[in-house]
Amino acid sequence: MKEQYIVGRNPVLEILKSDKEVEKILVTKGQLKGSINKIIGIAKDRNIIIQQVDKNKLDQISGGNAHQGVAALVSPYNYSSVDEIIDKARKLNTSPFIIILDGIEDPHNLGAIIRTAECGGVHGIIIPKRRSAHVTQTVYKSSAGAVEHMSIAKVNNISDTIEELKEKGLWVYGADIDGQEYYFNTELKGPIALVIGSEGKGISRLVKEKCDFLLKIPMFGHISSLNASNAASILIYEVVRQSYGSKR
Repeated sequence: MKEQYIVGRNPVLEILKSDKEVEKILVTKGQLKGSINKIIGIAKDRNIIIQQVDKNKLDQISGGNAHQGVAALVSPYNYSSVDEIIDKARKLNTSPFIIILDGIEDPHNLGAIIRTAECGGVHGIIIPKRRSAHVTQTVYKSSAGAVEHMSIAKVNNISDTIEELKEKGLWVYGADIDGQEYYFNTELKGPIALVIGSEGKGISRLVKEKCDFLLKIPMFGHISSLNASNAASILIYEVVRQSYGSKR
């Protein structure tokens, strides 16, 4: 797999704080101030090569993302397995809390969901190998670097994976406009997987049929659905609210 560039001050800082292998740091000439100095200091402590380059170089590398004068050349993202995600929760002596994304194709949405999931204590995210956004520079940037602290598994078939999770004792809840109950009237404790559907079509029929429960979010406006990352945020923090102050 090819190495990739991560751009933006917060994503690069998070990369440097992690165990990720960083080959070199690129900074725009004349930008040695503010948080750039912190980045340079950490890079020097880790004996990482630092290069000053023209702004045009970073513009080219960033592919339209706001680079804020810095980029890091890193090894590819290391995906996890579903079992590794569950083991991660068990090692923390907590019930597994997993997000399943059924066809999220917008990398900005994926990044936003990862950021919220990491803040909300989610142990891992499951995405399909096909018809889905994967971890890219844009996802790193949109997640503000949270990608490096989140376990993500790519699977061949979401429906089969849900069956496997149910066999391992997880309850699977899907976000759907035709859900049986409002999310705030449902107990969301213990081992849980939340399924969030694609930006346009929502959860696919086969995946919907595999869910134990379908939850809905009240909608009072003229728009019939929320952005996928907004819906994910609401449900993630409902789990946090119900579990706050006690072990999951």
